[in-house]
Amino acid sequence: MTIRVVLADDQALVRAGFRVLLDTEDGFEVCGEAGDGAEAVALAVEHRPDVVVMDIRMPGTDGLEATRQITGNPELSGVKVLVLTTFDVDEYVYQALRAGASGFLLKDTDPVDLLRALRVVASGEALLAPTVTRRLISEFVGRPEHRTIDVGAIREITDREREVLALVAGGLSNDEIAEHLVISSATARTHVSRIMTKIGARDRAQLVVLAYESGLVTPKRG
Repeated sequence: MTIRVVLADDQALVRAGFRVLLDTEDGFEVCGEAGDGAEAVALAVEHRPDVVVMDIRMPGTDGLEATRQITGNPELSGVKVLVLTTFDVDEYVYQALRAGASGFLLKDTDPVDLLRALRVVASGEALLAPTVTRRLISEFVGRPEHRTIDVGAIREITDREREVLALVAGGLSNDEIAEHLVISSATARTHVSRIMTKIGARDRAQLVVLAYESGLVTPKRG
């Protein structure tokens, strides 16, 4: 399967570097480049890529608003957003995850890690390093304006699903959850899917954020 990508960054040199990397790698196709968020949204609508690589800080419509528009458009439900940032703890990144971004990556990441990130996100998984995720959550989740969970939906979560949700929030994959709980990978996937449906999470990345926001999972300090 060819992974179709839109590159959104206000720095032409950054986009050019990513394009050269993807053009020389089998299995990737750059179907558009955007210098701001509005253009990124337009390209997402036009091309329906698998992944939009989104810089946060751009002039005009920034990457945060563009992420909201893409993830909030039902017609773009198959389009994933991978956020790029120069900082590993950035409130804008946290807000992008809340808006439905499927993960984030530092701009200075190794090329091989970028390729892996695109494959992971395109496959529907979340790209969230557990340690960095915990730092983001610990920094911002306690703020009242971030608590947007429907408490009634949380009551629908079973005890087993709470266990699974805690493991998801800890950064475990479905296979790792299955091993930890001594269940099959298929059963783990089913649990995760049901939790996402009950809570109303767009994808696994948003599920992690909502797990902390709801208070079901408490961030560990330090």
